[in-house]
Formats: sequence, structure tokens, C-alpha cells
Amino acid sequence: MGHGHDHGGHAAGRAADRSRLRLVLVVTLTVMVVEVVGALLTGSLALLADAGHMATDAAAVVLALGASYVATLRGGPRSTFGLHRAEILAAMVNALVLLVVCGYLAWAGISRLADPTDVDAGPMVAFALVGLLANAVSLTILNRSDTGSLNLRGAANEVLADLVGSILAVVAGLTILFWDWERADPLASLLIAALILPRSVVLLKESAAVLLEIAPAGMDLDDVRRHLLEMPGVVDVHDLHAWTITSGMPSLSAHVTVTEEALAEHGVGGLLDQLSQCTADHFEVRHSTFQVEPVSHRSHEDLGEVH
Repeated sequence: MGHGHDHGGHAAGRAADRSRLRLVLVVTLTVMVVEVVGALLTGSLALLADAGHMATDAAAVVLALGASYVATLRGGPRSTFGLHRAEILAAMVNALVLLVVCGYLAWAGISRLADPTDVDAGPMVAFALVGLLANAVSLTILNRSDTGSLNLRGAANEVLADLVGSILAVVAGLTILFWDWERADPLASLLIAALILPRSVVLLKESAAVLLEIAPAGMDLDDVRRHLLEMPGVVDVHDLHAWTITSGMPSLSAHVTVTEEALAEHGVGGLLDQLSQCTADHFEVRHSTFQVEPVSHRSHEDLGEVH
């Protein structure tokens, strides 16, 4: 027996996220072109690395936008949860792309450290400052979202990495300009790779947890079971499952055994209301499904394990 839900707020949040992503895409593509030109003119690896990373950002934003649109499409007869998981798949792809970028930056940076090349530091700093300003604007736009979308977080993580990359490029350019230390340029590239790596791993881990239907972080199923058992008339909770459909949409299902007296007093509808209110208030789960069973039904059911 299920309980009705309104996902209008989630859909509205996703629409606002798409507007943010479209604006960030325009900014990202513009700055990417500027930094490519700057890297060719100055010979800076740090600028080229930042431009290359912005190219992956642009692809990631396009992917995130596409996934967000796909997630709004109505699922077919076999897609009973719709296509919400497209957002999680996009987040995982973003994480994998970032890991590839890390590998390239590490390889190129080490090569340049062994054999540094001349860099035109003045223009390098100017181009890096343009990237710094644009990335700051993009990150501000994305951080205004309150949907908690992993898809949007994937894009925001890449923009944040670009912002740090631009800062490092500025510092490297100033170091070369004032102290003529050419290795500052490849060193900045290696630092960019080191900063991207942990965020990539976290995003990959979180998206994998959703796809593997692991219980949402911070949700203790034993605690959920205790709360449900404390409700008047509830004598057992079994087949308890919790997972995440997509970012911001935790879900829960359970079989709840109740006394005949509770059924007579509240009815199935009343008990469902109480159970759903309990999980919404204490665990912020608003997509819950309960099967309410009288005590007499227990002898006819193979009780499952708590998951």
C-alpha cells in the first residue's frame, strides 16, 4: 500500500538548475576559447591545462543539461521510476572525466618539470585573471541551487577546480614574471591535478552509492525501525529497505505488522498517514511505501531480513 506524493518542488528545482547550467555553459565556452588563445600565445602549460579542463567542463555541463532534461521525461511501462537516474549517470561520467584530466595534468606537469620551457608571463597572468573572474561568476551561479543534485554538484566541482586552476595559473605567472622560475608553470599544473583528484573520487563514490541502491548517508535503518515500532499498534517491521532514486529523493519501503485493534481504530489509510508522517518528520523521507499487515497475516508470510 503506497502513499501519495507531490514532486512538483523537485521538478521546479531541476528547472532552475537547468537555467543555471545554461548560463554557466556560455561563460565556460567563452573563457575556454580565451585561455586556449592565451596558452598558444604565451606557451603556458598551466593555461593550457586550465583551458583543457574547461573544455571537459563544457562537455560536462552539456551532459548534465541533457541528463536533467532526460530525467523530466515520462518513463515507459518498464521504467517505473521514470528516468531520474540519468542525472546520477551523468555525475558518474563527470567524475570519470575528471580522473582522466588528472592523469593528463600529472603526466604533462612531470614532463615539463624535467624540461621547462619559456613562458610569456605577463600575458599569461592577464589571461588567467579572465578565467579566474569567469569561474568565480559560474561557481556563484551554481551554488545558488538548493536542490542538492549530484548532477549539479558534478558541474560545480569542475568549475571549482577551474577556479583553483586559474588562481594557480595567476600565481605561477607572477612567480615567473618576478623571479624567472619557469618550473612554476608545470608545478601549478600538478597542483591542479592534486586538487581535482579527491573531489573526483568523492563524486564517483556518491554516484556509485546511488546506483548500487545503498541506504542514504546518515540514515540508520535500525533507528528507522525503532521509530516505527514506537508507534501505537505496531508490533513488527520487516522487509525494510531504503535507497535514493536521485539526488534529493530518498525512498523507503517496509512491511508493518499492526494489531487488529489499531486497524479497527485508524483504518489502513489512517495508519499509512501516521507511518509516512513519522519517516518524513524524523528522517526527511517523503517517498515512502508501506504494506500494512494485520497480526493474523504473519503466519502466511516469509519475513525478510532488514536491509
